[in-house]
Amino acid sequence: MTLRPISPWRLAAAYMLDLVAGDPAWFPHPVRVMGKTITAGERLLRTSPSSPPREAAQGAALSVAVISGVWAAAAALLRLWGKTGPRYAALLEIALAWTTLATRNLLQEAGSVLDALDAGDLPLARRRLSRIVGRDTAQLGEAEIARAVIETAAESACDGIVAPLTWLAIGGVPLAFAYKAVNTLDSMIGHPEPPYTHFGRFAARFDDAANYGPARLTALSIIGAALLTGHDAESAWHTWLRDGGKHASPNAGQSEAAMAGALGVRLGGVNRYDGKTVSRPWLNPAGCRASRKEARASLRIVATASALACGAAFLFGVWIEKRRRTALL
Repeated sequence: MTLRPISPWRLAAAYMLDLVAGDPAWFPHPVRVMGKTITAGERLLRTSPSSPPREAAQGAALSVAVISGVWAAAAALLRLWGKTGPRYAALLEIALAWTTLATRNLLQEAGSVLDALDAGDLPLARRRLSRIVGRDTAQLGEAEIARAVIETAAESACDGIVAPLTWLAIGGVPLAFAYKAVNTLDSMIGHPEPPYTHFGRFAARFDDAANYGPARLTALSIIGAALLTGHDAESAWHTWLRDGGKHASPNAGQSEAAMAGALGVRLGGVNRYDGKTVSRPWLNPAGCRASRKEARASLRIVATASALACGAAFLFGVWIEKRRRTALL
């Protein structure tokens, strides 16, 4: 298994394509194919009744098969298509890299929730919010919707932007696709509640490992973005260091804590999932209650953090290419 980073110029082109085109509904997005594959594999592998160790083994087998299969398929496609010529190979690599990024989609989806709030349409805001969060939204008021937007924008900045950029810069499209497979597995089966308590354990732990570095890079990007956008970068830094580890996830709290400090808001607290109440520690507990104003500001911070992360990935790619050329001399 050889890691071949994407060219920094192709990465930049993929990033710009994502900003312009986003995730059009008509496009056969690879993540949708991954989701169907996971569903089919679960149906094939899971037997009932089954013991917890057997379920854990079945879930691990599914995860390894999907992740390795996605890696191999992406590498094979690039290798085969590369035989058509360097120009076509570059276009395919840019197009595939584009599908791993989600800056425009994240900003559009979160922004549409706030547009509904601006229009005074609370039911519409709740419906739109339900597309991007896992919590129950039917009874949420404006402040809770604003908090949910801020939290999902901060967390999704890792999954949809910084992590894919990181893995593209390190191992190119195959590694970024493998990451998207890990992320999709976690979202579909990596839940602590039944029926996935044992079956999804491997997927959840793998996702934690894959996001460990990118989550902290996301927090740093948010801090840098806070500085550039006139928000409280110092508070973002201190809140990240103090509260980043309070979240149940080893990664989600990193970017959320940095965002809470940057905006001066209090995040976390009580949410409901499938009718069950879940209480999480407060991040920046001395902060104010979230509002539409802070939610809008969080999207500006995410947009800026996205640009910073792309710039860092680009410069890393330039450094890698320079080292490779020097080694060949």
